[in-house]
Amino acid sequence: MAHVLVVGAGIAGDTLALLMERDGWTVTVAEIAPALRTGGQTVDLRGDSREVLERAGLLQQALDCLVPQRGAAWIDTRERRLAEMPVEAFDGRGYVSREELLRTDLARIIHEATGPGVTHRFGETVETLQDTATGVRARFRSGTTQTFDLVVGADGAHSRVRALRFGPQENYRKPLGLAHAWFTLTERPATPPLHGWFLTHNAPGRRAVEARPGHPGQQEVGLTFAADTLPPRHDRDAQFALLERTFADVGWRTAEFLAAARQADDFALDTFDQIHVPCWSTGRTVLLGDSAWCASPLSGLGTALALRGAAELAAALRAAGAPGDTARTPAALTAFEQAMRPRTTSAQQLPPGRVTSMAPKSALGIRINALAMRALQSKAARPLVRKAFAGSEHGRTDTPATEPRTTPAI
Repeated sequence: MAHVLVVGAGIAGDTLALLMERDGWTVTVAEIAPALRTGGQTVDLRGDSREVLERAGLLQQALDCLVPQRGAAWIDTRERRLAEMPVEAFDGRGYVSREELLRTDLARIIHEATGPGVTHRFGETVETLQDTATGVRARFRSGTTQTFDLVVGADGAHSRVRALRFGPQENYRKPLGLAHAWFTLTERPATPPLHGWFLTHNAPGRRAVEARPGHPGQQEVGLTFAADTLPPRHDRDAQFALLERTFADVGWRTAEFLAAARQADDFALDTFDQIHVPCWSTGRTVLLGDSAWCASPLSGLGTALALRGAAELAAALRAAGAPGDTARTPAALTAFEQAMRPRTTSAQQLPPGRVTSMAPKSALGIRINALAMRALQSKAARPLVRKAFAGSEHGRTDTPATEPRTTPAI
């Protein structure tokens, strides 16, 4: 049997592993984390996400994990509503949709669907990749080596595979000027309830504090702020110190969240970046998902593109006769890129003012942003917003990449 190595057990990597196993490949998935990653906030089931999951036979399992939500609201320090957008807005296709589940649940559903033809090697990644006459020889961090017919880098925006085969990250990274921390807060008796609402408190200086419903007894917290660079990923103390300095004077529940961040098992911090790679494959190595085309969480398309990309890569290999005829694998990788490139290019074209709408610069900008959120739901604006949704519905899946489409840079 043809043997593929998938580096990265995220949404893209495990979806591809599942589909390629069903096509007859032997699949090894190397994941640097010691276990399947948890955490992450909600993704919804519109467009490509729904279609790919339905074809994979996993849609009902995803629907069984929906998080009950009432909508989104923008609040001041006393939790007074500046604007709100209920899930009923735009027929359930607004800022928060009727059908959303946590990323951790979607990842688990896909992971558990893989069968005996998929071997996961957790706590493992590649150290070198070398082309041979018959495939790609991978040397793993554990010291073992193995040759594969195909190697797929699905290891995210900081891809190890991309660095090994295409060059350093700085050649492909486009920072968008914001960073974001996220983690799960376990509720205590004194924890203020959300009552199903996704609450955002903006503070001047491009800072945003967010809390949204998660599993019962939990809230998903986000802290967004202006930054292009961050402390090293392994230096948690420096990361917490940066957050505490940045949000020291922000009100609402910010002090509670900063304290909870230090206790969270799934705490993560990263910049909002895009990844632009001119060509996604070389020989029998190909990039998939954020490794190839990260559009940033601001696009709202990360999960949809991951799912669709995995489906398109599996389909291209199937059409080329793989796994029986791996000689045509390079041509299949070209066909995959031709199919996906237009979608990813479109997703990376963020609307003007997208960064500003996420984290306004000034108090006036915060008020204008709230006004825009209310105006979008007016009777006069609804037809234009529905038209915009109709043009992008094929791909939208993640929040928070939503309205307003433009906001003054104040």
